[in-house]
Amino acid sequence: MGKELPDTMGKRQSNGGCTVSPCAACKLLRRRCAPSCVFAPYFPAEEPQKFANVHRVFGASNVNKILQEIPVGQRSDAVSSLVYEANARVRDPVYGCVAAISSLQRQIDILQAQLALTQAEMVRLRLHLHAVYLNQPTSTATATTAAAQFSGSTGFSSAVTTPSDVAADVAEENSLFGLDLVFEHAMLASPCGLTTMT
Repeated sequence: MGKELPDTMGKRQSNGGCTVSPCAACKLLRRRCAPSCVFAPYFPAEEPQKFANVHRVFGASNVNKILQEIPVGQRSDAVSSLVYEANARVRDPVYGCVAAISSLQRQIDILQAQLALTQAEMVRLRLHLHAVYLNQPTSTATATTAAAQFSGSTGFSSAVTTPSDVAADVAEENSLFGLDLVFEHAMLASPCGLTTMT
């Protein structure tokens, strides 16, 4: 009775001399996986569906030709592109990845339109806020401070400026600045409520 030989059909020799399983491409094509197999680094045996879709869409000979014509350093990116396109084509045989690209482009257009409307509304509300402030009557403190600044720049003395007037003017300016900050904080915290403000 003869000695039974191990089944090495389709297996390839590694650099160390031991046999390893054939890659997914050679296994699907039912051929021996050579050590120099161009498919082996990118289509491992544990991912058979990866090459199956690529072979179904592009064909093994075309993929082999593509990989042979590009540098080794760029083959991984090329395989990733082929796999993405093949999977998209399997899901959508008519449009492939173009359908996903068109969907994302529509979402970008919608978001850009919403952003433009929001920015326009922010500008309108800011102008409205400043218009409301400018329509308020000028206080005595503001007029006194303006007169003091004018007299200081021209060399004339002003006897009407008092510390209380200056303090009132500073308080009023801080109030406006604080109102503007509160307004911007409210817009950032609740963008959906912009259209309700008039």
